[in-house]
Amino acid sequence: MEKNIQETLIFMLPSLALLLPWVASFSDTILESQVLFKFFVWMLNSIFVCSDTMLNIYTGGVTSMDSFLKKFFPSVYRKQKADDSTNQYCKFDSQTLTMFTSSLYLAALLSSIVASTVTRKLGRKLSMLFGGVLFCSGALINGFAQAVWMLIVGRILLGFGIGFANQSVPLYLSEMAPYKYRGALNIGFQLSITIGILVANVLNYFFAKISGGWGWRLSLGGAMVPALIITIGSLVLPETPNSMIERGREDEAKAKLKRIRGVSNIDEEFNDLVAASEASRMVEHPWRNLLQRKYRPHLTMAILIPFFQQLTGINVIMFYAPVLFKTIGFGSDASLMSAVISGCVNVVATGVSIYGVDKWGRRFLFLEGGAQMLICQISIAICIAIKFGVDGNPGELPKWYAIVVVLLICIYVAGFAWSWGPLGWLVPSEIFPLEIRSAAQSINVSVNMVFTFAIAQIFLAMLCHLKFGLFFFFALCVLVMTIFIFFFLPETKNIPIEEMAIVWKEHWFWSRFMTEVDSTNGSLEMEKKRGDACKKV
Repeated sequence: MEKNIQETLIFMLPSLALLLPWVASFSDTILESQVLFKFFVWMLNSIFVCSDTMLNIYTGGVTSMDSFLKKFFPSVYRKQKADDSTNQYCKFDSQTLTMFTSSLYLAALLSSIVASTVTRKLGRKLSMLFGGVLFCSGALINGFAQAVWMLIVGRILLGFGIGFANQSVPLYLSEMAPYKYRGALNIGFQLSITIGILVANVLNYFFAKISGGWGWRLSLGGAMVPALIITIGSLVLPETPNSMIERGREDEAKAKLKRIRGVSNIDEEFNDLVAASEASRMVEHPWRNLLQRKYRPHLTMAILIPFFQQLTGINVIMFYAPVLFKTIGFGSDASLMSAVISGCVNVVATGVSIYGVDKWGRRFLFLEGGAQMLICQISIAICIAIKFGVDGNPGELPKWYAIVVVLLICIYVAGFAWSWGPLGWLVPSEIFPLEIRSAAQSINVSVNMVFTFAIAQIFLAMLCHLKFGLFFFFALCVLVMTIFIFFFLPETKNIPIEEMAIVWKEHWFWSRFMTEVDSTNGSLEMEKKRGDACKKV
């Protein structure tokens, strides 16, 4: 059966290649139709960034499959089977397997630096195409892996793909979206992420039950699905006018902007883009320019927002969910029910974020979500401390207790899904001026990858040593990041992306760094349209 599947996949690849010329010609067709264009922008772009999360779920889910561990990590498999400990804090601590899982983020870190130059010099589309091709290559190698070195090579290629996608896709979304709907469109990718997580977890559950022990190949090779989506999507969708102007194609950019917006009067927005591009061309070293005083707010957000996002404690919360679902009575289906219930909460809460991000604002969602996560973290920590104690042996857990903790987990997941989950990517992608946008986004991605790797690498060891105190640790982190947002992040809703300097100049703290910035070059109409968003800061 396994051999037949491999032969079928190999046969299908040349057939898929025949579709590429049709896909390329379809790009102009969807531009002519506003209905088609809007559909593809909202749907395909939303699916783009789900790719990296789906890849992580597909590749991460196999580490719980016995057949996968026996083939590639036999020592880890034997250790887990021999471990009869009831200590729920230290039972799953394995640095070898953790290194395999988290090594992807190091590759993403390295590629994001290269992707910054590619995105700036060659355009957003090409960078997304590279990401899709690398995704696909890594998925194929992992799906057909016969030795550990193939897993490592495939894992590295997946990481390279994530680096390119995370560099280019948020920029693409922010530049293509009308400013009134930029937040909802950008968070559309988070909705796809949550759906991707739910689908991938359910598929992994059933793949693990396939007789013959080859289900892990479907889990790893299944990453081809989002990989093909991002590859085809990068060929179908048009380049952003910002990128075209940046590369000297102004006439073509103006024509594309008219088609994208669906109106003929785009002079105000186009002039803003040209002015921003001219300022960008004067910058010879964007990396060095990031250290200038006037970019201090942007650099701070590019570093601290992704740093804080990884310290929300979502990992430790999701780790305990299957244990509690098993206690309620789901037995061997605990992992599936944990994935389905928390996944559904994730999807619904992300929908709330899409609805409210351009209505209530970024700050409101950050602050409300932070307060919600803080209360839930402390409550869960107390519950875990009471029953699990310091030895990690909960004994017989009553169902009412597990139900209460699962409810708290769902409330916590909802708070994360409509605040730090999507906004951790949205806000950095919309605040950078064009002249430093690619370099700053590269730093944003790099910081995210570094601390994702670090948390993934040390999380189980921290859990083993800190025990229930780890929940209090993350609760403290949530408190600190919520205070930071309250005092230092201005509201950015309904602000045109090229007019973002206004919010920093009017901020009580960051205005002292913006004395060299002239924000009067923007159009008066754009400035009027920003409403009262800045006045609330």
